[in-house]
Amino acid sequence: MATQDCAVSKAANKKETSGQFLNVSLDIAVTGKTGSGKSSFVNLIRDLSDDADGAAPTGVTETTLKRTLYKHPTMPNVKIWDLPGIGTPNFKANKYLESVKFKTYDFFIILNSERFTENDIMLAKEIRKQKKCFYFVRSKIDIDISSEQRRPGFNEQDVLDKIRKYCVRNLNELGYAEVFLISSVDLGKYDFEKLQNTLTEDLPDYKRSALLQAWPVCSAATLEKKIKLFEVLTWAASLASAGITVVPVPGTSVACDTTIAFLFLLRCYYAFGLDDRSLKRLSEKVNKPLLEHRAKSKFANAIQKKEVTTIRVCASVVIMSTVADLLSLFPGVGSAFAAGFSFASTQCLLKEGLKELADTARVIRKEAGLDTI
Repeated sequence: MATQDCAVSKAANKKETSGQFLNVSLDIAVTGKTGSGKSSFVNLIRDLSDDADGAAPTGVTETTLKRTLYKHPTMPNVKIWDLPGIGTPNFKANKYLESVKFKTYDFFIILNSERFTENDIMLAKEIRKQKKCFYFVRSKIDIDISSEQRRPGFNEQDVLDKIRKYCVRNLNELGYAEVFLISSVDLGKYDFEKLQNTLTEDLPDYKRSALLQAWPVCSAATLEKKIKLFEVLTWAASLASAGITVVPVPGTSVACDTTIAFLFLLRCYYAFGLDDRSLKRLSEKVNKPLLEHRAKSKFANAIQKKEVTTIRVCASVVIMSTVADLLSLFPGVGSAFAAGFSFASTQCLLKEGLKELADTARVIRKEAGLDTI
């Protein structure tokens, strides 16, 4: 009995480990002066509207009086920290990094809705000394464009170039400094996708995975990057399944394969924007009903209704997992065959589910008029 308990404990540990490859922690710091749009940017990364439950409070007055943690609504391991602006009464410039617990964060977003100030430059220099990354983001571009549209001879690209050059000129003492122009109203415009690409290139692989899963789907290219990421991760999930099968406890393979598959596909479901909140928000934006397209996916329906057992949609997968359980009872060769069966069955299920969810997300974007192909 004690041996079996130990085996079950090992299986449970394998299950826990199998979930960790999708749950790397990532801490993002967002800072800027009062009124720069920090809170709206925090909400944008979390794919929340400013009036949604759990959204960071926004306003024209100073709403961030202390560093505030906002977890991503579908990936709690990704944390966005709304930091008070440098140079505010409670956060003096010379003590700022110490006050906001600098070592907590993987990188900094320095936000401003006008020009970047001496305090912004000083903060960037200190971050650079500590060998961490920072990114200058110029917010509220939509407001600038709207204002300039009333002028004769308006040209949007000329306005964007003028704003970018003005911001970069203020940062020349840092050497080369790239500035990303964004609008919290429309994440599909300006440099939001470019910012995402830059962040993913700069982060180590395991952090890159966390960022890409959490980042809102702002374009067809972003969706395809997410799909490719999960195609790679099917191997990690399948290997985790094979590792569990080696533990000779009947029923372990079937139960764990199903759990691994459900957790993996649940992450795809949220990353592709197929959840109720994301689809309703998109429907309101484009003024089209979109939930009906999700209903055509058996995997999306099972996840939406939290029907874990429905994920075992292929009888062949269940049979293969059962065979794997039986083979694992035989030492040596049996365990090796069991691991192979479990790997193949889990990968088959994950690939099928991933393809269906990805195709569903593509169709929804096309129906929303966001992608023409």
